[in-house]
Amino acid sequence: MTQLGFGLMRLPVLNPDEKYSIDLDQFTRMADTFLANGFTHFDTAYIYHGEQSERAFRAAVARRYARDRFTLTDKMPMWLVEREEQLEQIFAEQLERCGVGYFDFYWLHSLNADTYQTCRKVDAFGFIERKKREGFIRKTGFSFHDSAEVLDTMLTEQPAVDYVQLQINYLDWEDDKIQSKRCYETAVKHGKRVMVMEPVKGGTLAALPPEASAIFRAYAPDASDASWALRYAASLDAVDFVLSGMSNEAQLLDNIKTMRNFKPLSEEEYRVIGRVIQLLRETRAIACTRCGYCLDGCPMNIAIPDYFTAYNNFTMFGEPERSSSFSAFKRLAEQGGSADDCLACGACESVCPQHLPVIEHMRSVAQLIQKE
Repeated sequence: MTQLGFGLMRLPVLNPDEKYSIDLDQFTRMADTFLANGFTHFDTAYIYHGEQSERAFRAAVARRYARDRFTLTDKMPMWLVEREEQLEQIFAEQLERCGVGYFDFYWLHSLNADTYQTCRKVDAFGFIERKKREGFIRKTGFSFHDSAEVLDTMLTEQPAVDYVQLQINYLDWEDDKIQSKRCYETAVKHGKRVMVMEPVKGGTLAALPPEASAIFRAYAPDASDASWALRYAASLDAVDFVLSGMSNEAQLLDNIKTMRNFKPLSEEEYRVIGRVIQLLRETRAIACTRCGYCLDGCPMNIAIPDYFTAYNNFTMFGEPERSSSFSAFKRLAEQGGSADDCLACGACESVCPQHLPVIEHMRSVAQLIQKE
């Protein structure tokens, strides 16, 4: 049975404008509820929440529960690694930050064609296999953001890994850039088990436009938008865990309701989702998942995901969303760079897991703001 995993990338925060300010009390309550309902798996990474996610896990879970009560995934940030000795340094730091003696699952983080070459240069795959032999890792793998062809090459050359973590959701399943279906089929071809990230696409599929949500409500009035997305990913045979970045207790309780008594999708339910996909493709402008990878490298300190969210809200919801969207644009410009400050340097596009034309989209945002 596919398990729900608690993704620690979008934890509750005390200040919405400060990603580092994790609300530890609320997260601790959420972790307690999660574990009390029979779920065990947490997923973190070196960079999440400005490098505070691992420490929050230690405080909320590792220091309060016996080691056999939970399982944990952590990840090596390969875009930060230049020399082989850094692997050992970062790994040791992660063990300390998380407060554990070993990782149940350990990935090379966010691999694509470029970072794979870094992995080969510093022998990162050899490193995680050695740590597995030494008992510091139970299962190895990598999270992946590239084409199915690149994935096939990597799995052919690195057959020892146990898992692949893939972005899978119903909106990206047939997408030409994300290639969720093709990547999933490639992992299956190589006999790998799969963990799913972004099942609700950064929250997009948890708060649908009214017309799309109405399609789901007509079929199942008591089912949330998010529940459809989780069930879609969890219905795949090779998937062992579906990760959800839960930001509040309401999201947690809804996901528990969905996954505690999980039922795979029926053929009729797949057809219902197909209608929603068609509608969303007609209304959504920018396919940003709000992962935040673009933020650190932006020389103008532009809050790119926040601008894109406000832009999408305006384009999907129209005039009723005008006031809040433009208030968001004003607030973002006061706190950091404005949309028209973009230098088109490409730093954002080079790290975007969704391979978005960020520069082009930012121009569209700036043009919309100028019309106000």
